Amino acid sequence: MRLFRRHRDQRAATSVNPAAQAAPARPVEEVDLDSLLALVADTLGYDCSFEPGGATLTLSGPRTIEVRLTGLRAEARRRSREDWPVLVSGHLSHALATADEPFDTCDLAQAGPLLGTRVRFDDGLDDGLVVGRHLAADLVEVLTVGHGAAERPVRPEEAGCWPVTAAQALELAAGNAGDGRSSVTEADLGGVTVLSLDGAGAAACLRRLDEHLPLPADGALVALTGPATVVVHPVEGIGVVRAIERLRLFAQREFERRDDALSPHVYWWHDGGLALVRADLIAQDGQVRLVVAPPPEFARVIAALAVRPDAETPER
Repeated sequence: MRLFRRHRDQRAATSVNPAAQAAPARPVEEVDLDSLLALVADTLGYDCSFEPGGATLTLSGPRTIEVRLTGLRAEARRRSREDWPVLVSGHLSHALATADEPFDTCDLAQAGPLLGTRVRFDDGLDDGLVVGRHLAADLVEVLTVGHGAAERPVRPEEAGCWPVTAAQALELAAGNAGDGRSSVTEADLGGVTVLSLDGAGAAACLRRLDEHLPLPADGALVALTGPATVVVHPVEGIGVVRAIERLRLFAQREFERRDDALSPHVYWWHDGGLALVRADLIAQDGQVRLVVAPPPEFARVIAALAVRPDAETPER
């Protein structure tokens, strides 16, 4: 931290717009952040000048671009100072990398119609670089901007510029995803009937799955074979026990075969949420067995289905 303070006066005096010197004294944390911004800009080969209010800075060098700082300052307040160098370096590098985008992500009026979501496996996902929320313990719904090959995750500093919360932005994105077209086909999976929801961003419709498929009150089993495909088995009878096995083996095969597969697991969709149905493949005596441990609430649903008068007898 001494590095920030040692250069604070020197950097601020040379790189801040002269009109800013007449402004009221700013919090020391903001001045330190400005000093770090100037230092990182210099290492990237740019000079920088700050707008008097500190909301933007202009990078001048190989090219000239304006960088918004409102979201960065908000994110810095949530982080410890030890995180600032990585945060600032990432923000300026990202601003340079996306300078040619035909929209300003920090402007919600421009970015709003382009917002979407993508489901990502939580393993190795850096929460500091994305805006998202958990769909299940191991799945994250990530906020994105852009379309097709140009689609990318929204960074927290970009979302921090908007006059809405991250949760509200995700709801806006989910609404955009719901506007897309998808198709539903019925298929047989080893004697189990499943529905396949196919279309760009089908996995983004998971929170509102009942708006795309007719689902019973007890929900459905779900396998996420890719961002454009969701395989569903409605929970309507005790045959769901066999469906867990078929879907788990299918999801595992797809996960090993496809580069874009999302998860090798099976989930229970209910009331807009997902719960992992733990089903482990155990090798024993030369055979592979499936050991299922459903979440407690789903276990109660299965128990209730087993005693219904019209309960099916699961095939083996």
